[in-house]
Amino acid sequence: MGISEDVKLDVQRIKDATMSVRSCQAVPSTESIALHNGAVELEVAYLYADLANSSKMARSFDRRITAKILKAFLATSTRIIRHKGGTVMSFDGDRVMAAFVGGAKCTNATKAAFAIAWSVSEVIRPGFENKYDSVRDADFQITHASGIDVGKAYIVRAGARGTNDLVSIGRPPNLAAKFSDIRSDGNTTFASGSVYSKMNADCKKHLESDNNPWTKATWEFLGESVTYYRTSYWRKPNL
Repeated sequence: MGISEDVKLDVQRIKDATMSVRSCQAVPSTESIALHNGAVELEVAYLYADLANSSKMARSFDRRITAKILKAFLATSTRIIRHKGGTVMSFDGDRVMAAFVGGAKCTNATKAAFAIAWSVSEVIRPGFENKYDSVRDADFQITHASGIDVGKAYIVRAGARGTNDLVSIGRPPNLAAKFSDIRSDGNTTFASGSVYSKMNADCKKHLESDNNPWTKATWEFLGESVTYYRTSYWRKPNL
């Protein structure tokens, strides 16, 4: 059977399959979901952290420097996400997607975003600017944005046998990804109104004062006016 028939058979098999959906409280592993027709539904907070200006970096810097910046961002973001109880779901070029579950999922995702902002602002950017003149003298800075949303998501296993991964479906992963693309007034963390309402009070003030670092805004998403909150605040992660 040729490749064209294989493709037709893939589509036919997937189209006609009866999905086997189960509810779950934990982020599933790839092996726990059937490739043919499995799916998991769960309440989850998604965090997307996106390194900005990667195309400018590739054009302006030695490619080895750009690679180091990208690796530093993804390594530190991954470490912070895991430290805050999140599960890394995927890497997509210059960004990472993570899932948080449990009663403190919105708080943990927000604190992870604060810590990622700290790592970029206080560790990665000054570290590379101090070492490389091209980074220090560039007409742009190393920066990023993180987006967070929460809600029901549908997770399936997609791809071909031997080459497949988990794919998240629903508003939370999509909106979190869109938030991470926003570049506005130096803000680095963008959280939906749902996330903001569920995060702990200590995420709504500075460590050294009771001032609220967040500002409220609205944004159009798929024809819907979405309320979200944005901030440039960072917080060094604790032990």
